[in-house]
Amino acid sequence: MEHSILIVEDDETLADNIRTYLERRHYEALVCNSAEEALEVLGTQRPDVLLTDRSLPGMSGLELVARVCASDPRIKPIMMTGYGNVEDAVAAMKAGAYHYLTKPVVLAELKLLIDKALEAQRLEHALSFYQAREARAAGLDALIGNSPAMRAMKATVRQLLEAESRMTDADLPVVLIEGETGTGKELIARALHFDGNRRGGPFVEVNCASIPPHLLEAELFGHERGAFTDAKERRVGLVEAADGGTLFLDEIGEIELPLQAKLLKLLEDRSIRRLGAVRERKVNLRIISATNCNLERMVQQGKFRRDLFFRLRVIEIKVPPLRARGEDVIALAAHYLALHGKRYGKPGLGFTAEARALLKSYSWPGNVRELRNMLEQTALLAPGNLIGPAQLAICPELMEGGDPRPALVRDFDPALPGEGLNLPEVERDMVLRTLDRTDWNVTKSARLLGLTRDMLRYRIEKLGLARPDRRH
Repeated sequence: MEHSILIVEDDETLADNIRTYLERRHYEALVCNSAEEALEVLGTQRPDVLLTDRSLPGMSGLELVARVCASDPRIKPIMMTGYGNVEDAVAAMKAGAYHYLTKPVVLAELKLLIDKALEAQRLEHALSFYQAREARAAGLDALIGNSPAMRAMKATVRQLLEAESRMTDADLPVVLIEGETGTGKELIARALHFDGNRRGGPFVEVNCASIPPHLLEAELFGHERGAFTDAKERRVGLVEAADGGTLFLDEIGEIELPLQAKLLKLLEDRSIRRLGAVRERKVNLRIISATNCNLERMVQQGKFRRDLFFRLRVIEIKVPPLRARGEDVIALAAHYLALHGKRYGKPGLGFTAEARALLKSYSWPGNVRELRNMLEQTALLAPGNLIGPAQLAICPELMEGGDPRPALVRDFDPALPGEGLNLPEVERDMVLRTLDRTDWNVTKSARLLGLTRDMLRYRIEKLGLARPDRRH
């Protein structure tokens, strides 16, 4: 496809030379001798690049650039001038020019600038397309489920969004999203962003558990050149990258205490200081955090700052686990089965009544993430259109004997003896039996008990349990 260039130049010889050069390189070039004539052309045509002289009869090139940028930001203006001083360059950039070129014009340099402007235009168009697509798939309407627990959570989110739409300032309240692993906390954060006042800004997600603690500070706040051994260049942090939008801090409970103090300052002052810098920078962003940990207990244990905890939970949203969502399991399963079926070229997949009953009775310790991943394997290996219980790749450890409950729960006799039960001892015995069964694999044991890893670690510490030395 030919790209169109509008040339605005009162020197007819120079304008004709530029047009001939560009047309020979397969550009569509149109010449106007004044800014007023160019505005008439722009009323019916939309060129990709505007190439204009600064000094024109009547309206100046600077004013033309400013008006074009206001009416159609997609057009990339390039300014030409015979003066070539710093003041002209600054004025051109302030007016909205993409770049600046001094006379006499070197045609090869001009072509290079035009190519760069067209590439920047292409990237901006692609970015806006992906942002729009992400926004369509990330709003509150994208949250599947109509159970009482989901309706209550959606009502809370809508109430918050409505309150924010009436705010007179841009300082939106900090939100803490709590829920088990795999419940979809990120979707709630995206809904708050893409349905909220900052939908036009960036949405920057940081998984605090996936970045080593000694690197997390530099990732968040950036660094100056020479701030540490490998800091060969200045780098902007993710906090600055989220300026004007939303910063989503997932797994906030994994941040270590020294960095928690800096995060508290960000929340209080909306300012940061890059590593190795002496000057603070102001940022304008909304902060949403999420956790599957019990932050209150971590505060009591001295693992999380009390002041940061209360600053993070100005607004608190709890995401219900899948096992508490009733019929939502079937709706979600149908959605993911259709999604994976389309991906693998298997449209029309469905569940038998027995399979639906099994989906509803299973405890789903991995929540929606476990359901989605399980159904991908189911769709991929499905021999026909109808999915039965045997084709559901539910975790075998939780499905012994066809009972979706953990074996330890099935084997437990709830009948009370005459003298009653000692509940702490029952809990201690259950935890010990589970740890012994998994050879003290905390992740597997937590899954069997329906707990998070942090909750199980807390119980191990509270009960004073220690792994036995099997060498003797």
